[in-house]
Amino acid sequence: MAKNPGHLIGYARVSTDDQEAQLQHDALTEAGCSRIFTDKASGKNTDRPELSAVLDYLRPGDTLCVWKLDRFARSLIDLVTMVDALSARGIGFKVLTGALASIDPNTSDGRLMLQVVGAMAEFERSLIKDRTRAGLDAAKAQGRTGGRPNVLDADKLAAARARQANGESVTAIAKALGVSRATLYRHLGE
Repeated sequence: MAKNPGHLIGYARVSTDDQEAQLQHDALTEAGCSRIFTDKASGKNTDRPELSAVLDYLRPGDTLCVWKLDRFARSLIDLVTMVDALSARGIGFKVLTGALASIDPNTSDGRLMLQVVGAMAEFERSLIKDRTRAGLDAAKAQGRTGGRPNVLDADKLAAARARQANGESVTAIAKALGVSRATLYRHLGE
């Protein structure tokens, strides 16, 4: 029985529906990927159906190709676990850009570098999270809060309540004030 020469199979991920994966698709296509699976989900999201689909699709001899390491794994443990599982199935792993682009994570040296780079990426995410939390705490201490500004100020809310007291429907009031009915219901209930 002949050994499967394998195919390059791509996996791309963007974090939100507003983002496009075209840059990743172009790079994966140029690298020779015969098929590309794409998720639109945050890296923190454990429900990534296309990642599950590509892992099911891969066969021994194939190589899973990702544009950048952070598009694939959520944490160092996640990264090492997935690469180990691929390796145990006879599937290669290749990163096109970033620190691991010139490293073969299927060798001992490459695996060490994979762990070092993964640990550094996880450390960087942790620092970003700490800085964000510190910034939010500082803003809160100064009386500022994040989030969307209210679309109904006190004057508009008073007008809405007066109109409601006069028997006007919530739909009509919402339309007149330029807000959704859900927003109006939420504010009237407060």
